[in-house]
Amino acid sequence: MSTRAVDRGRLGRAGTGAGWVLLAGPLSVAALGPLLNRISGRSTTPGGVPLQPAAPGLPLGTDILGRDLLATTLAGGTTVVALTLAALLLAYAVAVPIGLVVAARGRLVEGLAIGLLDVVLALPSLLVLMVLAATGRRGVVWLVVAVALVQLPYIVRLVRGAAAAPATLATVETMTMVGEPWWRVRLVETGRRVLPPTLVDASTRVTGIVGLLSTANFLGVGLDPSVVDWAVGIEQNTTALFLRPATVLVPVGFLVALCAGLTLLADGRSPR
Repeated sequence: MSTRAVDRGRLGRAGTGAGWVLLAGPLSVAALGPLLNRISGRSTTPGGVPLQPAAPGLPLGTDILGRDLLATTLAGGTTVVALTLAALLLAYAVAVPIGLVVAARGRLVEGLAIGLLDVVLALPSLLVLMVLAATGRRGVVWLVVAVALVQLPYIVRLVRGAAAAPATLATVETMTMVGEPWWRVRLVETGRRVLPPTLVDASTRVTGIVGLLSTANFLGVGLDPSVVDWAVGIEQNTTALFLRPATVLVPVGFLVALCAGLTLLADGRSPR
């Protein structure tokens, strides 16, 4: 094995380790934060002194609404992770079967399907959110559906390309020749072979989904302002950035760690 290959392997392992470390923080807070608030008796109710600096009992001070910043930080990750997972799962649940069917049904079906998806692909992501805002379609369900819709054409193209890879096609031809049923060849076996690139793509796509969910709050189509959420907190405390930087930088730090950790893990799984 060459020195360059060894160095690449070490860098890959180091990146993967760093990815897990970065990812552990936000995921742990999202999973355990609400429980820690209940155990410690911390409340996310507004009404305290706004933008109070760190003090005994308030390690991070308060935000612009007078809420305990540590309490809102501990409670704010649950919705971010839940909505990101919901949008991600919905996008792949719809796109993967479409991609497999498109790859199996010939050039005519492929051309029609990809043509329709290209229309969605041509729409800027912000435009989709602005349409929601203009039509009054607000709420968690609409937001998740819109974010998943934006991801759809990219995932379908990825799955179609992976299903058309030479190794996959060779396996499909062999199974077809021995009489395997269509659904088992085109859906089960091909689906198994497109799984690795799909998983890598999913881990990198989280960054875009988190960005869209955060942007939605600035456009007024995100979560209700009363919801304790990292992205909502960033939007609410933007005007206090220079007075109390922690009110913005703390939730931003968790979102950056979440996205950077997943990106490093995806890079470590990518072929070199």
